[in-house]
Formats: sequence, C-alpha cells, structure tokens
Amino acid sequence: MIRKSWFPTVFDEFMNSDIMPHVSATAPAVNVKESEQEYTMEVAAPGIKKEYCRVHINDEGNLSVAIENKMEHKEEDKKQHYLRREFAYTNYQQTYTLPEDVNKEGISAKVENGILTVVLPKTKKEEAKVSRMIEIA
Repeated sequence: MIRKSWFPTVFDEFMNSDIMPHVSATAPAVNVKESEQEYTMEVAAPGIKKEYCRVHINDEGNLSVAIENKMEHKEEDKKQHYLRREFAYTNYQQTYTLPEDVNKEGISAKVENGILTVVLPKTKKEEAKVSRMIEIA
C-alpha cells in the first residue's frame, strides 16, 4: 500500500512513477476534480458492483479506497482462446492523505456506470474574524 499526499499532481506522479508504470492493469484510472465546495474522486472500475468496494477513513485519518476482485470468471470456450486479454481485474487498494479542509464526517461514495465516485466536501471557511481589544481584569 502506497500513501500519497493530496496535491493536484499526485495522480499524475503516481500513475507515471517507477513504482507504477504509465499503463497498469492493476490500477484503475482515477480522476480528481475540485470545486469551491468539494473534491470529487472518480475511480474507473468497469463492471464493478458497490458490494465489491470499500471506502473508509482509517485510524490515521486518511482515505482508504479498496476494490475487491469478486467478479465471476466464466470458463473459456475450448474451441477458441485469447491472444491478448486486457479485461483482467485484480484487487486494488490505495490510501490517500486528505487535505486539511475536508469535512471527514460528510464524505460520501457511490458506484454508477462502472465508476466509483467519492465526494469529499470541504469545511466551511470561517467568516472574517473580528479583531477587538480584550479588557484585562
């Protein structure tokens, strides 16, 4: 398991590092978007069901995403065989260090159309602080 900090380029660095070559059958494609209200993480997992996914905050306060390979494998027809097979799914688990402005209590996730989407809402920015003199008693 590799822990990465949450910077805009972390996914590019992760996907193009010596640890993880540019193309890998074991790591799904990941998109991360940011708006004023939230971060949205999309993990491509074609054919995946929500029962195969786990998303949680671990004891260290980091986001852990896991996808288990529980897909049924059909026996191949004896009269034909694959010359190349890229539809292979293995177990995937990744832990991400979250930015300080994530509301960990409000994180949600869903699986739809082969995409695991994790929404990480941002904490509300404190209103401008009012300066004042404190009377000394």
